[in-house]
Order: sequence, then structure tokens, then C-alpha cells
Amino acid sequence: MNLSCYVFQSSNSFENVGFQNQTPIIHFIIKGISDVPQLQTLVFLLVLIIYLMTVCGNMTLLLLVCLEPRLHTPMYFFLGNLSFLDVFCLTITLHKILLSYMSGDKTVSFTNCMSQMYIFSSLTCNELLILTAMSYDRYVAICNPLHYHMIMNSRVCVLLCVFCWVLGFMEVIPHMLAISRFSCYKSNVINHYFCDILPIMKLSCSDTTLLRLIIFIEGLFLTLAPFVLTFTPYVFIISSILRIRSNIGRRKAFYTCSSHLTVVILLYVTLVCQYLRPTTADSLESNKLFSLFNTAAVPMLNPLIYSLKNRDVKSSLRRRLKLAKYQ
Repeated sequence: MNLSCYVFQSSNSFENVGFQNQTPIIHFIIKGISDVPQLQTLVFLLVLIIYLMTVCGNMTLLLLVCLEPRLHTPMYFFLGNLSFLDVFCLTITLHKILLSYMSGDKTVSFTNCMSQMYIFSSLTCNELLILTAMSYDRYVAICNPLHYHMIMNSRVCVLLCVFCWVLGFMEVIPHMLAISRFSCYKSNVINHYFCDILPIMKLSCSDTTLLRLIIFIEGLFLTLAPFVLTFTPYVFIISSILRIRSNIGRRKAFYTCSSHLTVVILLYVTLVCQYLRPTTADSLESNKLFSLFNTAAVPMLNPLIYSLKNRDVKSSLRRRLKLAKYQ
């Protein structure tokens, strides 16, 4: 990372940048979710509750997948990865804001800010890829059930997950290198609750053309591709379900993929609202709300969606609770 970044310091406007002094920027100040003093306690409690509920829900689901033999299937293997991703991503984005509410220190070093941005971007890409792998798993289960266990064997599942994790952490490297080339910033105050690409880009007084081009290319090939690969199998899945003559059979087939489809739609809708809105409609305040829903509310809803709509998860949870009661 290029640590020789500067922030303009002047009591005048930023228009006459040629006459302003530049000092090295060594840290950013995270503005937070709300800067209204009367709301600080309420916001802290709300974020803390969301964080604890998300961690408890996803860790419970992850433990069930690990401990219950009946959940040792490809679908739940991918679901366990998704739960781990949600906990990791939420911790990365919310840990600093929770600490700042308790300590009052809202500063984050330049290096830590860049690291947080890289990890968050990578985890978001990982989640899209994992959901794509889950979509393929549902396609094989419904459209080719007789060969399901042969196609989706343990080796294939592990290779798919390794591929998702490696590609997720590699594909964001180009735009992180572009951000590290920024030589100056208009301010070191980030109007967000964590270090994200859009707020950092808006703060930069360097040329962002290269970064915008990289983001466009990545969005075209590495975000649009998972989107197409995720929803295309559902065309064949729905077609197969409609050919089932029995109403009970159709209902059961749709039931097996409805949870995954709900999670996919929630995630993509929030990502589109957050990153693909027109520039004229873009607002950092509204972007924070979309980002909070994406990073906190969606991970909190995921275990609820999978547990409430899944008999195997509910029966496994009841079984584990009974075992814990008698021990």
C-alpha cells in the first residue's frame, strides 16, 4: 500500500488546491451511522442487538451443520460456509463502530482502513460466489436427482468452495491497488460506519478514472457473471417443477430451493440499491442505510430464513436442545 497520502488542510474552500498545504494522512475518522448526540445510545444498542442476534443465529446454524450427521450434505456444507462468511463480514464492518461508541475513539489508521476495505470487498465477492455454487447444487438436486450424490460428491463441494474463497480474495486486488495509488484526500473524515469504496472514492482528490474503469470491468465480469450463473439454473429448476404432475411433488421441489432463492434476491437487491444507483440519486446518508441492511440485516435474516423454511434444520435444532436438556 502507498502510505504517502495527503489530506488538504485549510480554513478556506478546496477550490484553490494549489495554494493549500498538504500533510501526510496517517488515519481516518469514521463518522458513524448517526452523528446526532441524542441518538448515540440508541444506535449503539440497536447495532449491538443486531450483531449479537446475527452471530448467535449463524453460529448456531454452523454448529448444527458440523454436529448433525443428517446435515452433512452439499447444501448444508455451502450453507455452513455462508454462515461463517456472514459472521466474519459483520464483525469486520461493525467491530470498529461498536468500539468507538464505547471508547469515543473514531479514528482508524490508514493501513487498517485499507485492510478493512479489502476484506469486506473480498467477503462480499465470496458470498456471491458461494450463492452461485448453492444455485448449481439446487439445480442438480432437482433436475438430475438420480445422479445428485455422484455429481455433488465431497471432492467437488470442497473444490467449489476453495475456488470461491480464492477467487473472492483475488478479484478485488486490482481496485485495491488503484485505491492505494491515491495521493491526496479532501478530508480524512469518512461519512460512513466503516471503510468502503464509495466513501473513500468521494474523499479522494486524485484522478479516480482508473478505479471507476476497474470497478466497471469487475462488475461486468465478476459480479454480473455470478448473477447470471445464479439465476439461470432457476429457469431450468422452475421448468422441471412445472412438469411435475403431483401438486405435493411440485410443492416439495419448490420448498427445497425457496430459502436459497429468497436469500439471493435479498442480497442482490440491496447490492444494486447500494452500488448501482445513478450518480445523481446517490447520497452518502442513504448509502449508509443500504449498506447497513446489506451488512447487518441480511446476515441476521439468513439463518431465520433457512431455519424457518427447512424441516431438517428445525428437527436437528430440537434434537440438539433435547440432548442438551438431558445432559
